[in-house]
Amino acid sequence: MLSFANIPNTLTLFRLVCIPIIIGCIIFQNFFLNWLALILYILACLSDFFDGYIARKFSIESTFGKFLDPIADKILVISIIFILVAISKIEGLLIFPSLIIIVREVLVSGLREFFVQNKPDINVSKLSKIKTFLQMVTLGFLIIGNDFIYIENIFLVGEIGLWLSSILTIYTGYIYFKNSFKFFEK
Repeated sequence: MLSFANIPNTLTLFRLVCIPIIIGCIIFQNFFLNWLALILYILACLSDFFDGYIARKFSIESTFGKFLDPIADKILVISIIFILVAISKIEGLLIFPSLIIIVREVLVSGLREFFVQNKPDINVSKLSKIKTFLQMVTLGFLIIGNDFIYIENIFLVGEIGLWLSSILTIYTGYIYFKNSFKFFEK
């Protein structure tokens, strides 16, 4: 039975369930399905905001939620990047910022897993939250691409956002690793 205390974790699980559906919609490269993918993607991204907000606001944070939420974010972002590469919406030089984002997310996830076992608590910075937000918005622009006929060059907005996201990704990754190495020195 779903209780109020489970709502944040349910939202996180919702985000994970959306991923294969979004990918399925994107694969067909159909106008309607691209819009459906974008709508589901936006809902998945909003669930990222609301799961944490509700958990903190009502003091119902859980160990499971703290573990799964950042993983769900990374799976969402990396999956969307992979599918956009697979259908050539991300190609050429855009592979580089995409690769930077993927490598950083995998490395930070590995470091987080290490710290879960070794108990130091390294909190997510506000800048990292901004990074995740920028990545998610950028990927939304790339998902819809030129199917959004009301604004010309919307895909270009996504391309620029991808480069900016990768710069922020490098910087926040540097800060995360710098802060975490203090624990290795002990």
